[in-house]
Amino acid sequence: MTNNDTVPVFDGHNDILLRLWRAGAEGAAKRFLEGEEAGHIDLPRARKGGFAGGLCAVYVPSERVLNEEGNYPTPSHAEAVEATVGMAGILARIEHASNGGVKICRSAADIRAAMAAGSFASVFHIEGAEAIGPDLDMLYLLHNAGLRTLGPVWSRPNIFAFGIPFRFPCGPDVGPGMSDLGKALIRACNELRIMVDLSHMNEAGFWEIAKISDAPLVASHSNAHALCAQSRNLTDKQIDAIGESGGLIGINFGASFFDPAGPDRDLDVDLSVLVRHVDHIVERIGIDHVALGSDFDGTKIPNAMKDVTDLPKLIAALRKAGYAGEDLDKICHGNWIRVLERTWGG
Repeated sequence: MTNNDTVPVFDGHNDILLRLWRAGAEGAAKRFLEGEEAGHIDLPRARKGGFAGGLCAVYVPSERVLNEEGNYPTPSHAEAVEATVGMAGILARIEHASNGGVKICRSAADIRAAMAAGSFASVFHIEGAEAIGPDLDMLYLLHNAGLRTLGPVWSRPNIFAFGIPFRFPCGPDVGPGMSDLGKALIRACNELRIMVDLSHMNEAGFWEIAKISDAPLVASHSNAHALCAQSRNLTDKQIDAIGESGGLIGINFGASFFDPAGPDRDLDVDLSVLVRHVDHIVERIGIDHVALGSDFDGTKIPNAMKDVTDLPKLIAALRKAGYAGEDLDKICHGNWIRVLERTWGG
């Protein structure tokens, strides 16, 4: 599946389903399986770049117009259900049409088997739980359909939590935390062995989940706030808590999340600047707690990685920084599989 310059990458976050859904469900499976020029990921490019799979996010888009509170507006429950079912359906159609080329994984064993077979190992993930009502029935329904990881919020409030607005420079201590419904959602996710993603939680919500959850703490696509003062990045105290729980942090490839210049970032920024976030996390909590969370198809990535075929360039930058052998395998796929196995069980 890979060339000689790379290591298989299992990734913590991509928005391929949103891109396909926005372009129209008709023909989406064919576009993904046969390849297209748009976006960052399709199956032919994934195979070329050594992209073995990852958490495929279902994100209900929000109008990019801030409301009076300075937040993105929250979609209605009906809008969220329509979009969530539509994107989940696209993923299922892709698997059905792929002749084994794509596998929706419900266990760590599924991920390992898919990678060994050269299949694209996809995990059904929700980013923002607006499709789930207060009775949580939809959570159980989606779990039966393959949902295995969930972020309670995107960067907007919903019935479960506040979410953290995109601000720079700014810390994550913005707004209130979890509602009582949100706390019930976390307990239900623990019961169902659904991984809870902290990447869009504000600081209050982060610490409430840390207190409630009995699973490893995971931020699927966030970086170090000490190096880039983006509101969605993690403070050193949060990084330490993730390490203590046995969890992990997936490094976001978005330039606005790793370049200290923030909104004034230059997309020609060198990949060594991204690797510094890996270094920072490794130095604080160890090699077992850092992974990749690209945000492919969901953010502006450096020009050095035009799409997933350029992943070998990042692997080369990691090697140049001293990561090799087992440590490089852990960053690229091993840590994700280990933490998912611990969370899901079996």
